[in-house]
This record gives sequence, structure tokens and C-alpha cells, in this order.
Amino acid sequence: MKNRYIVPVLIGAGIAFALYSCGGGIPKKATAVTNFDSAKYLGKWYEIARLDYKWERDLDNVTAEYSLNENKTIRVDNKGYNFKKDKWEQSIGKAKFVEKESVAMLKVSFFGPFYSGYNVVSIDPDYKYALVAGESLKYMWILSREKTIPEGVKTEFLKKAQEIGYTTSDLVWVKHDKTN
Repeated sequence: MKNRYIVPVLIGAGIAFALYSCGGGIPKKATAVTNFDSAKYLGKWYEIARLDYKWERDLDNVTAEYSLNENKTIRVDNKGYNFKKDKWEQSIGKAKFVEKESVAMLKVSFFGPFYSGYNVVSIDPDYKYALVAGESLKYMWILSREKTIPEGVKTEFLKKAQEIGYTTSDLVWVKHDKTN
């Protein structure tokens, strides 16, 4: 009798795992940038601000470097200095477009088949500054090609983040004082 339940349970678990590992969500009020040029987005970015979470806690001097893999996925190389442990930390992952390359809605993975949303929701025409939303209101980043960001861009990004529903007073403003 018990054996007849094993197959449906295994199938259900497989479906749940497949759905969970797909990732790539976006907050309700957020919209990913369209007419996105992924080639212009590649390269090094400095993290200006973030909503803190487990994997970046106690990190300053944070950078993200994006490059194209042979299989057309994007290599994600995140690096930061843990000021409490007094050492550099690095995470390497991959990102894929959820829909098409012209829509800045991606899913990123640092842990095998598990993906999370990475959505560029605002970017300047020269691809120097970007506002990135995670899959929920728990994750958000402000990025710049330089270690600083103009006050006007900062104000614009904070306003947009608040409209999406982010609590911008919770942002961690990243220090960039080490060589990276």
C-alpha cells in the first residue's frame, strides 16, 4: 500500500524543486529595463549601496565584474573586503536572461541549480549607473562604474526604489577605501 504513494511524492518533490530552482522573480511594482544592451553592461561595477543580507554582511569595497561565458551565460565575479575578518571574499556565479537579452531580467546562481532574481530596473544611457532589484523587496543594489555616484543619480534611484516599495533607510552605503 505505501509503495503507491512513493511515485506521486517523488514527482511532486521533483516539480517543486524544478519550480524553486527556476528563480528569476521581480518585485510587483518593478519593471526590468527594456532595450537592454548586455554587452554594454559587462565589465566592472562598484557597489554603492545595498540592502544587507547574509552573503554580503560586513563587506566593504564590493565590486561585481560581469563577463560573457562561452555558453552565452554571464560570469558573475563578486568580491568584497570583510572588515570584521580582515580578509577579501569572493563569490563566482553565473547569470542567465529570464526572457530575452533585450530585457534586463536575469536569474543568477552561486549555488548549483538554485537561482535568484537580478533585475536592472533603471540605468543611465551610458551604462555608468544602475539600480538593481532582486526577486523581492529584501534585495536591492545601487551600482556605479566608479567608486562614487552623482547626488542627482542617487536621488533619482532612491525615489524609484521607494516607488517600488523598498525601505531605502535600510540601505548600507558601501565604503571603497581598499584597492580593488
